[in-house]
Amino acid sequence: MPDRGFNVLILCTGNSARSILAEALLNHMSAEAGVDIQAFSAGSRPKLEVHPGALKVLKAKGISTTGLRSKSWDEFALSSAPRMDVVITVCNSAAGETCPIWPGSPARVHWGLDDPAAVIGSDKQVDAAFNKTFDELKVLIDRLMAIAVTNVDRDLLQARIQQINLVAA
Repeated sequence: MPDRGFNVLILCTGNSARSILAEALLNHMSAEAGVDIQAFSAGSRPKLEVHPGALKVLKAKGISTTGLRSKSWDEFALSSAPRMDVVITVCNSAAGETCPIWPGSPARVHWGLDDPAAVIGSDKQVDAAFNKTFDELKVLIDRLMAIAVTNVDRDLLQARIQQINLVAA
């Protein structure tokens, strides 16, 4: 782990639901655990607003939504951006896109999660989809945090984060 803390960028095409949930949840969990991990999220084609379902589930779980916004991944490719240790894609379309070159060559992993924002149905069905995604992210983030707090080099970090999906499946 770097001396400056551990930075994670979570990517999804629209940056309005899954990646926002992951950013808020990882920041919340790391603060509760007292570990120096900072999460950020972005999208290749940001929707420019956070999905109300994401905000609703975060508030229901007691997680702050302050400062959450849908943003472009271009912000994180700038030389002035925080240096990332891990880049996670959470949707299949973002995983297949050509990403910018991230300074520092961060480890990369794909967590393919269903898009709760794509659910069409009753409020109860939409809420259930967002809660399911939140719960799946919590399991994955627990495993990521266990790896991130260990002092490992980039190659070992890459190997270990690839195993998160295998265990979670």
